[in-house]
Amino acid sequence: MARDPRAYVSPEVWEREVALLTRDHHTWDVVMAERVLGQAIAYLVTAMQSGTRGLGCGELVDEGVHQLILDTKIYREFCEEHYGQFLDHIPFIERKADGSVMRTAEAVSAFGFEVDWPLWEKDASNCTPCQSKTQSGCH
Repeated sequence: MARDPRAYVSPEVWEREVALLTRDHHTWDVVMAERVLGQAIAYLVTAMQSGTRGLGCGELVDEGVHQLILDTKIYREFCEEHYGQFLDHIPFIERKADGSVMRTAEAVSAFGFEVDWPLWEKDASNCTPCQSKTQSGCH
């Protein structure tokens, strides 16, 4: 059975982040917000715990990552619980065209999460804007 991203946050945090995503992305319904948030959590947990280097998500999944980061108290607590320390987010200005988005999706899958492939494939050619110079190799 696949890991469930909802298991990594409380129901209250899940609902709050989904509500914030639908507030800020007027064309997204709850289903889309939940898809993006779930993949963002799966990505972050994989980056924090798998030991895989050079991970980075595409623009769409990154919207969910940014939502968590903007909710700083929740993100700080999430990092502490799942990584033991704060995980910095250091984006590049330009996106890399190195295949890292799809390699990251494969790493997320290998770490036991179900991958929502359309969310990752949308950005496969653009690739990640994330630096991999921090301890986790992710942000």
